[in-house]
Amino acid sequence: MVEAFYGRAAAMIEAGAAQRGGLPWVRVILETIRRCSHVLEVAFPLRRDSGAWEVVRGWRAQHSQHRLPCKGGKVRFSSSMGADEVKALAALMTYKCAIVGKYKRNVKLRKAYFSTSAGPGIDVLAPDVSTGEREMSWIADTYTHTLGYRDINTQACVTGKPISQGGIHGQCSATGRGVLHGIESYITNTDYMDCIGLSPGLPGKTFVLQGFGKMGLHTMRYLHEYGAHCICVGETDGAIYNPRGIDPKELEDYEQGHGTIVGFPKTESYNGSVLEVPCDILIPAAIEKQLTGENAPRVQAKIIAEAADGPTTPAAHEIFLQRNILVIPDVYVNAGGVTVSFFEWLKNLNHVSYGCLSFKYEWDSSYHLLQSVQHSLEQWFGKSRGEIPIIPSPQFQARVTGASEKDIVYSGLAYTMEQSVKQIMTMAARYNLGLDQRTAAYLCALEKVFTVYNEAGFTY
Repeated sequence: MVEAFYGRAAAMIEAGAAQRGGLPWVRVILETIRRCSHVLEVAFPLRRDSGAWEVVRGWRAQHSQHRLPCKGGKVRFSSSMGADEVKALAALMTYKCAIVGKYKRNVKLRKAYFSTSAGPGIDVLAPDVSTGEREMSWIADTYTHTLGYRDINTQACVTGKPISQGGIHGQCSATGRGVLHGIESYITNTDYMDCIGLSPGLPGKTFVLQGFGKMGLHTMRYLHEYGAHCICVGETDGAIYNPRGIDPKELEDYEQGHGTIVGFPKTESYNGSVLEVPCDILIPAAIEKQLTGENAPRVQAKIIAEAADGPTTPAAHEIFLQRNILVIPDVYVNAGGVTVSFFEWLKNLNHVSYGCLSFKYEWDSSYHLLQSVQHSLEQWFGKSRGEIPIIPSPQFQARVTGASEKDIVYSGLAYTMEQSVKQIMTMAARYNLGLDQRTAAYLCALEKVFTVYNEAGFTY
């Protein structure tokens, strides 16, 4: 799937190069980008609690080392993983990082040995399927007490850590918040909404969510806050439906107490495919290859926001284009997680939390600004009636007290997503791609990675 989408964008770049007479050079660089640079397979014995022994296999891939450290890669613990899937996910992360301008590359791992893998200047891992803050702590601790015992930057060998161990505020909800920004960028664009026959703006829009994990929950929360209504949620053990909307906080509380979303009050059980429920926005936030050539004709959404990695096959992609359905591609819309992961890496290297160095200066600047306004008004109107008090609004007062680390992270994430989508839309217009935002996104990524290879002289 990733190679097919890559091939579409690469063919367009080659066509342009052929017109300019530089096709051989361009083709060899594109072929270099297409291939996975490094793949490592490991196998080691594991003794289970029952006393039984088994051999665990693991794979790790670095798709590109054109800039170091390799970043964005997530640790997966899954019995369904294999070398090809790891390579595909690594390539997808290269393009994702390039789109949002982080220029770091990917590492994927399955039940493998960490201590020789991580390193703040080489590879920087992050959590993914069946891993979280706890596993990242294990990796950081292993690296610290082995290869990194003399490295002051050991905390930066992984991201997604607990706050107490160098994590960053906002990481937990980063991907969901990124999905919000991605959807908002398109749904507020009148040109794109006119193309699909949908009114601009999130308020009142309906959406369907496949997958109620961490990413799905936060996506649901943010869209709900912005006025959209979730009418259906699907999980592996069942789905729930309410055309009037489902409250994300109530559903979260129910799921935590019951271990399932099935049976949630104020909803009815939904027995069909949640991917085919009529809605404005469909959000696949589960696993890959959910939208295929077989079910794509039955999808009844106007917009598909790919919160999961690789939920749409090439066959489904073509059908959605033919049916005038706007697909916001995974390579852009779910990049919030790796963006904030990059912020955490920078925080660890700087050894200081965001906002700490500038808080007092910003507070003083705001105070002097208010004093300046008061002084100017008193000079203009005179002080016959006494001083003219300047009373800051609650919003301004909140700003004066200083931005928290989460405020800064969210601001940086919003800016990154906004700038990235502008580049994608500009690329789509340049190549006259219409609703094909996936190819436009791949073109953006390939141009950036290509530039690095090309300007380096490709002398490896």
